[in-house]
Amino acid sequence: MPALRRLSRATAIYLILAAVLLAAGVFAVRQGPAAGLLPEAAWGDWRSQEVLHWSAHIRVSTWAHAAEAEIHMGKAESITLKAYGEDAHATTSMDPTAFTLTPDGKLTGRELPAAG
Repeated sequence: MPALRRLSRATAIYLILAAVLLAAGVFAVRQGPAAGLLPEAAWGDWRSQEVLHWSAHIRVSTWAHAAEAEIHMGKAESITLKAYGEDAHATTSMDPTAFTLTPDGKLTGRELPAAG
């Protein structure tokens, strides 16, 4: 009988540990950096958007709170933003512009004063 108690206690500990790990994994995929590991089927179609004088292609995940954007100025410069659970920010170097991408796919940009 004591062996049965130890086995059930150990089983309960393993089940609790598995539940905690599963919850942490779901959180990491829904709002953390693991959203980048989602399969292509988890992402919506790319949509095009013009932000200031930059061309942007944006897609939003249908499984997680995440969005990705590829921003280009011709072939001169390009940046990639990945908003996995929180806003992503980047500044271009050639033509100083600051971009912000939200996990719901909203991309905004603002021109910065030229360094000089």
